[in-house]
This record gives sequence, C-alpha cells and structure tokens, in this order.
Amino acid sequence: MSGQWNPAVYAYWFVAACSADLRQKPIAVTVLDKPLTLVRLQSGELLALEDRCPHRQVPLSQGQVTAEGLQCPYHGWTFGSGGRCIKVPGLPLQACLPQVGARAFDVKEFDGLIWVRLARHGHVESDLPKLVTDLPTGSRRFLWQTSWSSFIVNALENFLDPLHTHFVHPGLVRKDTQRHSVEAVLTETADGFVVDYRGQVQQSGILYRLFESPRISERAYYTHAGSTQIEYCYQDGSIVRISLHFTPQSADVTHVFATMHIENRWAPAWLLRLLVWPFLKRVASQDAHMLALQTQNLHRFPDACYASTELDQVRRYIEKFWLDTEIKLPSGNSITLYL
Repeated sequence: MSGQWNPAVYAYWFVAACSADLRQKPIAVTVLDKPLTLVRLQSGELLALEDRCPHRQVPLSQGQVTAEGLQCPYHGWTFGSGGRCIKVPGLPLQACLPQVGARAFDVKEFDGLIWVRLARHGHVESDLPKLVTDLPTGSRRFLWQTSWSSFIVNALENFLDPLHTHFVHPGLVRKDTQRHSVEAVLTETADGFVVDYRGQVQQSGILYRLFESPRISERAYYTHAGSTQIEYCYQDGSIVRISLHFTPQSADVTHVFATMHIENRWAPAWLLRLLVWPFLKRVASQDAHMLALQTQNLHRFPDACYASTELDQVRRYIEKFWLDTEIKLPSGNSITLYL
C-alpha cells in the first residue's frame, strides 16, 4: 500500500514525535511513507523537512544544528526558516545562493507532542483535533510512545473495540464470565464519531477494582485521521481521558502516542508511573502481540476478507475514511452488546 494512501488523509495532522525527544540534534521520522526530519533551530523555530538535502540527496537528519540553521553533513549546505537555503560553504561571497530549499511541511507543538501535516501550506484548515485542544491545561499525567506492527485501520479498531478485552486482556480489563448488557450508541460528527456506552457503571477487571470508582459515563471518540480518546466520568466528579494518536509509518507499521489526562482527582505523575503504568504497559504489550499476529496472518492470506456483525460498528466508519469503502451492516447506530 506504500504511496497509495487515500488522498484525504494528507489534509490532517499526525503526531510525529514527543517534544522531549527533539533536543539539540535533528531526528528522523516517517509519516505516511514520507521520510521527514524534525529540527529545532537555535532560534527556537520548529521545522519539519523532507529528509534529504536538495544538493546531493543526503539525509538532513544526519546533519547538525548550527547558529545559522540545519547544516547538511555532506557539503555543509545550511537551511534556515521554512527550509530556505541560506549558506553554501565555498561559494564566492558575491555569488547568488541557489534558489532551492529543503521541502517544508506544516508543523505544530502542543501538549508535549509534535504534529505534522503533509498537505501543502494553506490548502486546508490549520486546527489540531478539538479532543486535543480542549483538554484542560495542566491535566496531563502521562505521555508514552510505542510502535505496533499493524495497519492503521486495524490499530484504530483495536483501541476503540471493547469486545476484544475479555480475551486479549483477561482479568486485567474485563472477565469473559462477568458480562453485562450495555447499550452502545454511535453518533457521527463532522470529523469522525462518538460512541456512548450506557449501562456500565463498573468493569470486571483488576484495573477497575484497583484504580477506579463508579462511573457516570463512558465515551469513545474518533477524530480523522488518527486521534482517539476514551473518556470516563465518575460519580465523585473526576474525569479520566486516555488519548491515543495513531501515525502510520507504512502499511504495516503504526506509531502510537498515548496521553492520560486527569481532572478533579489527586493523581500525581510519579504515582501513576509507580502503580498504574505496569498494568497499562502489560495491556499495551498484549495488544501489540495480537496485532502483530494479525499482520503476519494477513500476509499469509493476502486475499482474505473480513467477516463482520453489527458488533463491529466502529470499523465501518474507520474504513469509510481510510479505505474509501464501507462495511455493509444492519442500519441503526444503537446496538446492545454484552461487556
């Protein structure tokens, strides 16, 4: 699928890196099969450039940041604001600089993450997803990054699908022997969908028993192209929002950037890392393992088709955007399932 993404995805923002990972040296990332280098100039300006020097095509991510800009490691060509070439060592002072530059892409920094967009400047709306920008300042308690061997659609479905948790995370998230009737109501939005799960005040797994309390609501969000969030509102007035941002490197590799935001509850970051993180890490590793098995088997059976029921309601909307196809399921966005 390399190079064959739905053209619509290029108009959207994807997380390329954690802010803490970009320091004095440029870093190499790949988004939608496009090799990029991220660099923070000494002026503080953040750049996302195509990872090649236009002179002899050497990767700029192997260069260094100087007082003037990003310097190519081969001949020292230097690129400044917007990727413009500002220096060619060895060129006579009176000579004109070449009218070339490193191709630049839109880039933003927000909530500890660096976001990029591959569409050309000014052709699309410039806002990050509202489920990100609406998060209260200072509520983030956790930020983590990993990579899954998975196609983006399968990775998104995994996070938004509660029905796998009884088997992939038995006892941790839910128990298969303690299911209860839940109503799932999906509502389409201008940029994705929202699913409200009604009738599940508590969960059967150890994570709930150790760290949660009775809930008022549980809601899942999906925003084009790769941002998701699970929101838990509790009877004591606290709110927990777990956000996962999915960025395709290729058809078989998806980077995952996770944050946890907590409101109205005493939950220092150090305590979460000490007590909660070992459980969350286990859940993430179980998902990564299952998705890797799925990817391997899709290569073994490249012509296989998915079978779906009304329980797979989120998949149809994810596929509609990413693949420009739609799974045919019974009409109606409200279903009953046993969680």
